[in-house]
Amino acid sequence: MLKTSLPKKIVILVMILALPGFLYYLLTAKGKNRYKPLPFYGPKEVAKTGHKFHGKYIPDTIYHKVGDFKLTDQNGAGVTAATFDKKIFVANFFYTSCADVCKTVNTNLGGLVKNYRNNKMVNFVTVTIDPEHDNVAALKNYASQFREAGKWLFLTGDTTNIYNLSRNGLLVNAFKTADGSFALDDKLVLVDAEKRIRGYYSGTSTTDMVKLNDEIKVLISEELRKVDKALY
Repeated sequence: MLKTSLPKKIVILVMILALPGFLYYLLTAKGKNRYKPLPFYGPKEVAKTGHKFHGKYIPDTIYHKVGDFKLTDQNGAGVTAATFDKKIFVANFFYTSCADVCKTVNTNLGGLVKNYRNNKMVNFVTVTIDPEHDNVAALKNYASQFREAGKWLFLTGDTTNIYNLSRNGLLVNAFKTADGSFALDDKLVLVDAEKRIRGYYSGTSTTDMVKLNDEIKVLISEELRKVDKALY
């Protein structure tokens, strides 16, 4: 009986030991991850530089990047684009008197913030489009309802900076109209460590929130691979 069962045990042990390596092989090949990379959003142009891939010359692409801005968070601290150098961030727009869509989006976003509360690479930013009423004190009061507010920046400032960030930086509709009402998308925007837009998600959609969570992990993986390449 012992002689019969021993080979089976050996086969099972080999399979257990080999499985992680096989799964790793499926995901990687010669140090390159095979998962589908996230797209880049916004205008792009062909650069004058290029690189070779399998002997073929390929021109580099210059992708849209979120430009500089100067805003203030709920604690009165200044926040600029440089605050997020080499960091991933998720951004959206709101205003404190918005009772329906904004509440749903920020409640959903609050759940996501908890997942990354100890990850210094990932940041969350919510910008008011009503700075006339949403000053630092108003934002601090609003942020107090979320347990992870320390990880989550609520920003205000002048309309020039805010609307330039929404229109020309993050490429979403978020502004005050001529009749005094507000035009606002429910979008969450995923920005990588080089300030390139990598995804848009409906903050009111459970499916999109799950997708956003997954794609944040993809960007984290991209950044870790950069570090790995730099070491070797």
